[in-house]
Amino acid sequence: MKRTVILVSLVLLFLAGLIYFGLLLPAGVFKTIRPHFNGSITTLDFSVAGPEDITIDQEHGLAFISADDRRAHASGNASDRGEIYLLDLSNSVYQPRAKAPPSLTDFHPHGISLWISPEGKRFLFVINHRQQNPAHVVERFEFRNDSLVHLESIADDKLMTSPNDLVAVGERSFYVTNDHYFDKPGLSRTLEDYLQRAIAYVNYYDGKSFRKVAEGIAYANGITVSPDQTKIIVAATTGRNVQIYQRDAGDGSLILDYILPVNTGVDNIEVDTQGNLWIGCHPQLLKFVAHAKDPVNFSPSQVLKLIPEGTTYRVEEILLNDGTAYSGSSVAAVYQNTLLIGSVFEKSILICTLNHTP
Repeated sequence: MKRTVILVSLVLLFLAGLIYFGLLLPAGVFKTIRPHFNGSITTLDFSVAGPEDITIDQEHGLAFISADDRRAHASGNASDRGEIYLLDLSNSVYQPRAKAPPSLTDFHPHGISLWISPEGKRFLFVINHRQQNPAHVVERFEFRNDSLVHLESIADDKLMTSPNDLVAVGERSFYVTNDHYFDKPGLSRTLEDYLQRAIAYVNYYDGKSFRKVAEGIAYANGITVSPDQTKIIVAATTGRNVQIYQRDAGDGSLILDYILPVNTGVDNIEVDTQGNLWIGCHPQLLKFVAHAKDPVNFSPSQVLKLIPEGTTYRVEEILLNDGTAYSGSSVAAVYQNTLLIGSVFEKSILICTLNHTP
């Protein structure tokens, strides 16, 4: 009897340790949130909720913002389409303008990427989670005469099954993260998340077809390219790290260079003019899951700045809050000394003035 009690106690202790070290600790449950930011913050409201991704045309000071009511879309009640907003950061009065073409009625944008050709043409790539088949496509636009002109829809229902973010590297070529291996909701996908299984991947589209170029990622999320185009950087959300790959510009293949642990749920990645990486993060992932289900549950917001130092990056925390003022930060993008922060579910963005030039 005594041996049975000891055995059961050891099993329970093992399970408790597994839950603590395998789930609760990585999810940031016990992380102390000490709010801080060195600057001033204002809020800019939108008519469409969920400004999840932001990218900035640094030459012209124009911010492109992807917004969609993701709670409504996830529940199957999305009657309204999402929007791409344009924000002129050179204007002292911030006024977001809707730019998605009216012809795209089934439009629910997610990750976005801007590519500028050597001739100065602007192309915006947008992940669209449609309600019709194929369910996931990349919409390609040209931005000209202050308008987004739709050029084509690109899909692959075998490889691009759960796209999250993308980065364009040419007029018709891009890398796109597939954040889950299992594309349908259910036990397998739930276990993939909670067990932090590193089975998500990155696809490359060369203008003709898709192929996998990086695997073994725990929730492949944000993605970007280094200013010299030699590296692809991927955010692994449940892996709580940033993965840096060497890129072959000829065939698009990737080789993992190294993994940078950051101990937080990294989301979208943007690059400033100095080559610094700016990342919107979820420091307490289980709180973010609760927030996704119900807006009364707050989820802390965090912004990291990764500064190149030799062959690696130095990590600096720029902003942290407890979620009461702004929940679920997913992107941080910088123009001069202005920092824009977006969220997966909020109906606004934060416009922050940095007290120091980035």
